[in-house]
Amino acid sequence: MMALEPWQWALAIMAAVIVGISKSGIGGLGVLAVVLFALIMPAKQATGTVLPLLCFGDLVASATYGRHAKWVHLWRLFPWTAAGVVLGWLAFDRLNDRQAQGLIGVIVVGLVVMQLVRRKFAGHETEHAAWFAPTIGVLAGFTTLVANAAGPLMVVYMLAMRLPKLDWVGTSAVFFLILNLFKVPFMIDLGLIHATSFAFNLWLAPVVLAGAYFGRKLVLKIDQRAFENLALGLSMFAGLNLLFRAWRG
Repeated sequence: MMALEPWQWALAIMAAVIVGISKSGIGGLGVLAVVLFALIMPAKQATGTVLPLLCFGDLVASATYGRHAKWVHLWRLFPWTAAGVVLGWLAFDRLNDRQAQGLIGVIVVGLVVMQLVRRKFAGHETEHAAWFAPTIGVLAGFTTLVANAAGPLMVVYMLAMRLPKLDWVGTSAVFFLILNLFKVPFMIDLGLIHATSFAFNLWLAPVVLAGAYFGRKLVLKIDQRAFENLALGLSMFAGLNLLFRAWRG
């Protein structure tokens, strides 16, 4: 079991709750969970530690919404996403913890900005020519390997495809289940998933389940825009914090 201080356990539990909530249909929170783990352990280790929790959340989401998945989009995206994962795997092993911390910070801040830009132009027609799915797929694969932060890219794709809500949630659930399971051997090869980290995951798995249950209740009671604004604000703050820590060395 990992030796953590009480405040670190508190952040880990908070991050596990956020993983569960993010898998219950409330977008914009997954990146924040990754950043919280990066605040309590080396940034590279954080990406491996959070992955089994994401897989557990994906199993719950797929069991709930998987029947609504549109497989045509999964076949269109996944070969390119797999290529992005391999590129991320090749690059990640060449980064030290400080560089990984800075890269995660850049990715988080960049994805928050992208989400804000997407909102501004959400009413405009989105071009999705032949390059669109390959570009989103490769970027999502690379981003998810180095920071488990492909969620906003999937949002951009789903908006462009104009899927109904249940089809959107079901397709995303199955996509991330397949993608995150595909990433596991690469994380093991990098030494970022091991017996100690997995034992830590088992302690936190019930918290993820509780977060998923809470998220389904929460989505009915809270204004979605206000909740997303809070998530984006916290993610931006956390991403800038990581950049500051990487800069200070």
